This record gives sequence, structure tokens and C-alpha cells, in this order.
Amino acid sequence: MPDAATPRPFQFMLGVGGIVDRATLLEQTRIAEATGYTHIAIHDHLTPQLAAIPTLSAVIMASSRLRVCPLVLNNDLRHPAVLAQELATLDVLGDGRLDVGIGAGWAETEYAAAGLRYDRAGIRIERLQESITVLRGLFGEGPFSFAGKHYTITELDGQPKPVQRPHPPFLVGGTREHVVRVAAREADIVGLDLRKDRDALPDAFPARMDVRAGWIRDEAGSRFDELDINVLRALGGITITSEPLRAARDLAEHHGRLTGLTIDPGDMLESPYTLIGTVAGLVDKLSRARERWGVNSYFVGSFDDPGLAELAPVVEQLSGT
Repeated sequence: MPDAATPRPFQFMLGVGGIVDRATLLEQTRIAEATGYTHIAIHDHLTPQLAAIPTLSAVIMASSRLRVCPLVLNNDLRHPAVLAQELATLDVLGDGRLDVGIGAGWAETEYAAAGLRYDRAGIRIERLQESITVLRGLFGEGPFSFAGKHYTITELDGQPKPVQRPHPPFLVGGTREHVVRVAAREADIVGLDLRKDRDALPDAFPARMDVRAGWIRDEAGSRFDELDINVLRALGGITITSEPLRAARDLAEHHGRLTGLTIDPGDMLESPYTLIGTVAGLVDKLSRARERWGVNSYFVGSFDDPGLAELAPVVEQLSGT
């Protein structure tokens, strides 16, 4: 468990969703920076949205403090030698404000539409691990060589070099135990994603969160206190209310109907994947989640999400503390 005297500072990410014009993106960036958000993030899909790296480049150029994070790049869409140059360039343009979010890929329909082979999870995770090795090698000093099962690099001196040394922080995200354990070993930021089907939804609630945090502690060992742990608001909307248990009960009943599960409203309220409560209540809840599970990084949603303005006092109080 993190040392209570020196917890990892809170981080709050806002996402760019869909397709927005230049003026809207720049205004959203300005508001996020003024409110105290620490990151602008963007998903990486072949769907109606802006492309991840060009969008984050625009955010970097329009801000002075905000970090940027793809949440997360699909490793199978880019060769790591090409990606290393793109990411290092982004870090240079931002004077060292990049977090490298990368994952094994999961949207099978996108693979099919693009004519890409969708390998079993174990192979995709192998490729991800090799890709991280290649990225780190090309971020390092001098020429780099690598002979793996999936990638071969021969005396390539990656250029430019990122500002952050020895490399920008890596965020690796996933839902299943194998990926979470890989993230705990390989990453600087562990993304605890959430699937919302009958089998996986209990991962959102305290008993299963204890287990998942245990995987991270087991694999990270003494590094655990140095890791940031990220979750996303995946259940319900941002709900600032004086009747949080009532709102949690409604949300529990909704997901119960979808999955057939009986969900304790108290578990729904305590879940790090929900943002339901008063401002003071949420400040207290997020502090408890950091103490219990190490969770200090939150993707709260997209710029156009209802309730975002009401959440601002929580972000202002906790961000960076």
C-alpha cells in the first residue's frame, strides 16, 4: 500500500471525443488547463473521431502545462519504429509533457474493417511487450538493435530523442489479469480498464478491486509506490447530488437489468469507476480509493459530458495533491 505520507499526486484526464473543429479544440484545451486538469487524452480507434497523435500535437501547442496521453494507442496499428519517432516528436514539441498510453488492441470489428488479422490475445500481448522494448530502445542513446518474434530492429538510432529521460512514462491498460500483470511489470502508469458484461462488471466493485490491486502489488513489488494507477469513469454519468445513495441505487438497478447481477448500491457508490456524490463526498471517496488501491489517476470523461462543470471543484481541490 502506498505510504500515506507521500501518496502519488492526483491526476485528472479529460478526453477529446468525436470530431471537433480547431476553434472548439483550442477552447476546450484552455478551459481544461484553467480548471486544473492534468491531462488531455484521446482514444485510438478507426471510428468517427480525430486521429490521436495529430490531435495531441495541437493540444501540446495550445497549452503550457497540460500533459497529453493517448488512452490508449492500438499497438497493432503502427510499427514501433515509426511510432517511436512520432511520440518522441510529440514529447519534444511539448517540452516533455507526453505520457505514452499503449495497449494490445481489442476492437475486433475495426481489425476486420481494415483487413488486419486479429490474433488471439496472447499473441497481441506478446507484440505489445516487444513494441514497448523497441520504443524504449529507440528513445535511448545511440543505435538500437532488437531481434524478437514479431519485430526486428537493426542498428537504428531513433531520432529525435524525447525530452523526458530515459523515456516518457508508459501507460499500459487492460482488463484481464494477464495484461494487468504485464502493465505492473512494464509500465509507469497502470490502466485498470473495465468491461461491463456479466462476468467482468464485478471488477468495478471493492472486493474485486482489492484482488486487482493485489495483482499490481505482486508484480510491481517495491515499484508499487512509484506507479500511478488509472481508472476511467465507466459507470453512469457525472452526478453531483445531495442524494448519492439514491443515484447509486438507480445505477445499480440499471446495470443489474443489463447483466442479471444483483448489485449493492453501496458498492456502486464506492466504485472508483463512478463519480456520484457531493463535492465533499467525492473528495473523500477519491482519497479513500488512493489509500486502499493506489488509484490516483482518473479519466473523468469527454469535454461535452453533462455534469463536467459541477465536477470542477473536485478537480480544483485534488489535482496535483
